[in-house]
Amino acid sequence: MRRLLFGTLLVSASLFAGAQGESRRADIPLGLDLYMPVPEDNRFTAEKVALGKRLFFDPVLSRDRSLACASCHVPSRAFTDGRAVAIGVFGRQGTRSAPTLVNRGYGAAFFWDGRMPTLEQQVLQPIQNPDEMDMTLDEALARLRDHPDYSEQFRAAFGAEASVEGLARALAAYLRTILSGDAPVDRYMNGDREALSAQARQGLNIFRGKGNCTACHVGPTFTDERFHNTGVAWRDGQWLDPGRYAVSGGAADRGAFKTPTLRQIARTAPYMHDGSLASLADVVEFYDRGGNSNPHIDSEVRVLRLSDDEKKALAGFLLEALSGDLREGQLR
Repeated sequence: MRRLLFGTLLVSASLFAGAQGESRRADIPLGLDLYMPVPEDNRFTAEKVALGKRLFFDPVLSRDRSLACASCHVPSRAFTDGRAVAIGVFGRQGTRSAPTLVNRGYGAAFFWDGRMPTLEQQVLQPIQNPDEMDMTLDEALARLRDHPDYSEQFRAAFGAEASVEGLARALAAYLRTILSGDAPVDRYMNGDREALSAQARQGLNIFRGKGNCTACHVGPTFTDERFHNTGVAWRDGQWLDPGRYAVSGGAADRGAFKTPTLRQIARTAPYMHDGSLASLADVVEFYDRGGNSNPHIDSEVRVLRLSDDEKKALAGFLLEALSGDLREGQLR
């Protein structure tokens, strides 16, 4: 059964209420919820965001000082890297692609398998991963404490020397400023009927109708923040990657991965958790044939039987309509 249809783009702020609290952001672009969930102990400050941005672009956090967070999350590529799988220090190859970071401030779980529940926890993992930056947190802190400029910035942001908590909070604060909205689809849904071409309008109808895309790609960020098995990791009768199952241990989660946002999708190829689909046309073909059939495939994934014109229209909508204003580092 289909979940919420795409026609309602705005999500009630009440969905983001709760233990984390709410933070009204004046810089939120059109199409996104005006309230972002922000932890009570990590409210935005200019000093904190500036520190987080500097850390994000600084290779000081990697073992050989060759890679920064921005090496795998490149702003010009909508904070992805254009590779099928990420490459870490000393050329070490990972097993999954680097997902975009746009609108992750609205996220409910992080990484393709959702193993981290908060951004503050997520940002520390690549630093410690031997296939990414390969540093212990103690080593990272020692470098930051030995750096006179960072000592000053940490004190300005937190009133204390560099710490694990400060490192996590600064990076997470910066990531929450990476926003994408005010795309053609947002302008169209807000009354500008010239914002989309005729082909893109046809693609939108397929997206929320025959294509059943809104079963997973829904709401302002075009993701349900859930995990689905489409069969991408199922090859020759076996799993190449267990996906969410490695975290939850639930049989139904075998081969399930986080629904990625579709915002800025024209700039985030290749696609899927393993970068196995090179183009949006390939993605449309994959879903048109019903994904890769397997024992736990999601019930929403089924053969679509789109015509060639419908496939072109759907791919055209994805290419044309979902890339808009991409901003970072702004607080107002």
